[in-house]
Amino acid sequence: MFKKILFIGLFLSAVGAKAHSTNVSTTMLVEKENGSWVLQVSASLTAFQHEVRTHFAETPYKTPEEFQIMVMQHLKNNLEIIFNDTHVNYGKGAVQLGHETRVVFEVFGIPDEIKSARIKNTAFKDIHRNKSALIILKEGFTKEHFDLSHANNHELKLKVSDNQFVAISEIKAGIFNTSLEIYIGLAIIMLLAVFGIFNLFKPEKMVVNKYK
Repeated sequence: MFKKILFIGLFLSAVGAKAHSTNVSTTMLVEKENGSWVLQVSASLTAFQHEVRTHFAETPYKTPEEFQIMVMQHLKNNLEIIFNDTHVNYGKGAVQLGHETRVVFEVFGIPDEIKSARIKNTAFKDIHRNKSALIILKEGFTKEHFDLSHANNHELKLKVSDNQFVAISEIKAGIFNTSLEIYIGLAIIMLLAVFGIFNLFKPEKMVVNKYK
């Protein structure tokens, strides 16, 4: 657990210089020692304020407490987390206001044996060039992070390989694009072949018809 806490501290220190940037945030899923999970989303206070004003324009907040409730609701509306094809559930949440504002939720429904995951966070999609660092910390797994941004529609599909989370969205996209190009190429070749065969036999048919 100490190593996990140390990693989190080092990572947050590494991004500390950008912590107050409106377009930078972090999405963290952390497994605790008892096997339970917590979700933490961190971003600048300005980023949360921008999103709340955008999505709750008809019911503006009047107190910090109302703002915190709207922040938690906004995250729940824009977070989709699936493990092994099962959606997770969010429990109690808390908001720590500050220049870097943090929101923490209890998370339920993550299986002990994880085979795949799909994480989507569109909470800050209204902010230009926003990017969220996705971190999943599970006991015994390699500690890595991924990026959620407009480039991948703020969504990542992951698979588990040798106690490590591996992004598969780009791989699938590459396979799809390659296959599509192959199919298009084959279709063009077949059309050209048919057209060529048609032209090849057309003169002969015309000659035969001429002498009938």
